[in-house]
Amino acid sequence: MKFTPEHEQIADTVRKFVAKEINPNLPAWEAAGQFPAHELFKKMGALGLLGIKYPVEYGGMGLDFSYSMVMAEALGECNAGGVPMAIGVQTDMCTPALARFGSDELRREFLAPTIAGDMVGCIGVSETGGGSDVAALKTTASKDGDDYIINGSKMWITNGMQADWCCLLANTSEGSVHKNKSLIIVRMDSPGVTRQKIRKIGMDSSDTAQLFFDNVRVPRRNLIGQEGMGFMFQMLQFQEERLYGAAGCLRSLDRLIDQTIDYTRQRQTFGKPILDNQVVHFRLAELRTEVEALRALTYRAVESYISGKDVTKLASMAKLKAGRLSREVADSCLQYWGGMGFTWDNPISQAYRDTRLISIGGGADEIMLGIICKLEGTLPGKVQ
Repeated sequence: MKFTPEHEQIADTVRKFVAKEINPNLPAWEAAGQFPAHELFKKMGALGLLGIKYPVEYGGMGLDFSYSMVMAEALGECNAGGVPMAIGVQTDMCTPALARFGSDELRREFLAPTIAGDMVGCIGVSETGGGSDVAALKTTASKDGDDYIINGSKMWITNGMQADWCCLLANTSEGSVHKNKSLIIVRMDSPGVTRQKIRKIGMDSSDTAQLFFDNVRVPRRNLIGQEGMGFMFQMLQFQEERLYGAAGCLRSLDRLIDQTIDYTRQRQTFGKPILDNQVVHFRLAELRTEVEALRALTYRAVESYISGKDVTKLASMAKLKAGRLSREVADSCLQYWGGMGFTWDNPISQAYRDTRLISIGGGADEIMLGIICKLEGTLPGKVQ
C-alpha cells in the first residue's frame, strides 16, 4: 500500500474525532447500552466520513476503498468496539450494494441521506436459524401488485434499534437457495415492523436488535438491482465488511500491546517489573509481530481489491486471522494485568469482551475456513 497525503488527512481527522466526540462519551454509552447514532453520524457526515468511497453526486468523496480502510484502522483509537462496529455497518455493510447496484432513485432516497448522517442504516441478513448459513434464511418477500409483502425475522442486527432503513435479504421466489434471494430496502417505520433489543456480553455501546416483519408492505422499486441476485450482491458486500473488520482490528491491537507494556513496566513483582521477565517481553514481541503480519495481509487484500481483483480468499484469510488474533492478544495481555485485568473498568477486559464477536459476526471462523478450503480446491461446494 502506498499512502497519500489524503490518506493521512483522513486518518488524522478520524483520530481527532474519536478523541473529541467518542472516547469522552463511551463510559456513559456503554452503561446505557446504546450510543446516539443519529447525533454522532450527523457529525461524521458533516466531515465527509460516512461516504469516503461513494460517488460525489450522492455526497461522497469518490475515493477508493483504501481510504475507507484507513478510517477503519484509525477508529481503532476508540476505547470500545461497539461504536466503530456501528459506523462500519453504516459505511461498509448496509450500503455497498445500494451504491453499486441500486437505482438512481433509491440512491437519492437512501444512500445520500445515509452519507450525510441524516439516516441510520442496518443490514438484515442473519436469522435465528441461519446466521453464517446465509442460504438457509426463511424471510420471504412475496409480490402483490407493485409491492412486496415481507414476513419473517432477522437476528443480531447492529443499529437495529435506531435504524431508519434496513438492507434486507429475503427470498423472493422458489428454487435454488442461491438464486431466489433479493436485497430490498425496507423503511423501519413501515407498519408491521417491530424491534426487540438484544443484550450482549460485549460491544455494549452498539445497539443490537431482533427485527420482526409481519406483512410489511414495501414498494417493489425498493429492490436493489435485479431480483434473484441478492445472494451474490450480499457476498460482494461481505468482502468489504470483512476487510473493514480486519483493518479495524489493527490499531486497537497495537494499543492493547502498548498499554500492556506500560502496565507491566510499572507493576513490580518479586523485586522487578513484570516486563523484565523474558517470557513476558518475548510474548509481547511475538504478538506485535503477529499484528504486523495481519496488517500486511490486510493491506495486500485491499490493494488487490481496489485494483479490481477477486479477493474472496484474501479477505476471508484476513477476517479469520483478525478474529483469532484479537482473541489471542486480549487473552494474553489480560493475563499480564493479573487481577486488574479481570476487573470490569479496564481497557484489556473491555477488549476481551468486545473482540470475541470478531470470530462470529460477518461469517464465523468456520465459514472463513470453508471458503479458503473451497478456493484451494480441497473442499467441494459453493463459496459463500
